[in-house]
Amino acid sequence: MRSKQKKIYVRRGFNLNLQGEANRISVNLPKSKTFAIKPPDFFTINPKLLVKEGSLVKIGSPLFFSKINPRISFSSPVSGKVTKINRGYKRKILEIIINADNKESYLEFQTYNHESIEDKEIIELLLKSGSWPFIKQRPYGIIASPEDSPKSIFISTFSTSPLAVDYDFILKNNKNDFQIGIDILNRLTNGSVYLAIDDSFNGFFNDIRNVEKVFVNGPHPAGNTSIHIHNVDPINISEKVWTVNPEDVVNIGIFFKTGKFSPKRTIALAGSSVKKPQYYKTIIGSSISNLLDHSEVNYKNNNRYISGDILSGITVGPDNYMSYYNNSLIIIPEGNKYRFMGWLPFVNNYIPSMYKTSLSWLFMRKKFIVNTNLNGEERAFVVTGEMEKVFPMDIFPMQLIKACLYKDVERMEALGIYEVIPEDFGLIDYGSTSKIEAQKIIREGIELMIKEVG
Repeated sequence: MRSKQKKIYVRRGFNLNLQGEANRISVNLPKSKTFAIKPPDFFTINPKLLVKEGSLVKIGSPLFFSKINPRISFSSPVSGKVTKINRGYKRKILEIIINADNKESYLEFQTYNHESIEDKEIIELLLKSGSWPFIKQRPYGIIASPEDSPKSIFISTFSTSPLAVDYDFILKNNKNDFQIGIDILNRLTNGSVYLAIDDSFNGFFNDIRNVEKVFVNGPHPAGNTSIHIHNVDPINISEKVWTVNPEDVVNIGIFFKTGKFSPKRTIALAGSSVKKPQYYKTIIGSSISNLLDHSEVNYKNNNRYISGDILSGITVGPDNYMSYYNNSLIIIPEGNKYRFMGWLPFVNNYIPSMYKTSLSWLFMRKKFIVNTNLNGEERAFVVTGEMEKVFPMDIFPMQLIKACLYKDVERMEALGIYEVIPEDFGLIDYGSTSKIEAQKIIREGIELMIKEVG
C-alpha cells in the first residue's frame, strides 16, 4: 500500500521553553524490586481482581479485568509474586504491587504466523495477552471496545508539550517492530491508519509503510492527537476513532513477533531539578524510587514529581510507581515560596507568559525555570477571548467548559465534547487568568457523558 500524505498548519497555540529537557542519552535502568499496576490509570475501568496477595504471576498473566467488558484484561509486566493490593475509599483498588523475580517467565501465545491469522483472532490475541489496553478510543479517551469497528486509527509520533519525549530517539532501534505494529493495526480498521509526523523533523517515521502520513507544523498543542483527528477525520455522533501511543505500537509489534506480552516503557527523566536529564529504558509500572536512585536527582529537596507531561500529568511521590501510559517523569521546584507584591507587572518577570503585561515575552527563546506556584487564586470566570488564542480547534473552549459545569449534556454534545480529552486544555490551565482547573472540569464532563449517553 502506498503511503498518502496530508498537512496540518496549527496557528493558535503557545510553546513553553523550559529548562531541563532530557538529553539524547538512553541507559538501561536496573530492574526494580517492585512494580505496580494501578487501575485508576485506566479511565472509567471498574476492575475485577483475578489474583490475590501471594499469587504467583508470569509476564502476561492477567491481574484483573473490566467489569463492564470482561474480555478486556490487564496483565502483569513482570514475573513474581503479588505482595500487596492497596485499596482506598470504599475499598477501591488503587495498586496491585508485584515483587519481581529474576526468572522473567512469560505466558506465551502462538503469534508466529500472524500474517495469515484472521482479523478476529488478532483481536482475541490482543485481549488474552493484555495488549488491548494499549488501544484507546475517541470519543472520551477511554480503552477501546473490541466490539467496535473504528473508522480510522491515529498515532502521533511527536509531542509538542514542554520537556516532551522524543519518540524518534527512543524508538529508533525498533523500526521493524513499529512496522509490524502498524501492519497489525491496519487489520483492525476498514479505514486508514494515520501517522502524524513533525513537519520540521526528518526521522525514521517518514519511512513507515501502510499508513497515511500527516505532517504537522505549529506550536503546542500541535502534537496532540485531538488536533489531528479534528483536521483529518472528524468524529461524528456514533463514530469511533482509535489512538495508540508510538511505544505501544512497538509493544504490539513485539508481541506478534515473539508471542510474548511486551511491557516496554522508556522514561524521560526531565525538569530543572534533575542534574542530568536523560532517558531510562525500563518497563511498565516501574518504581519511581528505583529511577531516582539510579539518577542524579536529590529527591529530598522541595520538589514536585509529575508522572506524564508537565501540563497534564499527575502528581506522584518518590515512593509511588510510574503510570501505565506515561513516558516521562518531570521534576520541578515546588511553588511554596511567594514573592513580595508578586502581582505587580514588569517586576521580577521570570515566568514564561503568554501576555505582554510580563516582560518575559521579550525573552521567549530563553529556557525558563518554573515552579508550581499558581501566582494567584481562582478568579471570576468571564469572557476574555484568551482561551481561543491557544485552542486550535473549531470549538469554543469557554462555552464547553461552562456547559460541563452546568452538566448540560445536549449543549456539551453540540459544543464538541466528543472531540476533546482533558489534556487538550493543558495550555488553558496554564494561561487562564481565572485560574480554573479546565482539565478537571472536562474530565468530569466526559464522565457524565459516558454515564448519560454511553
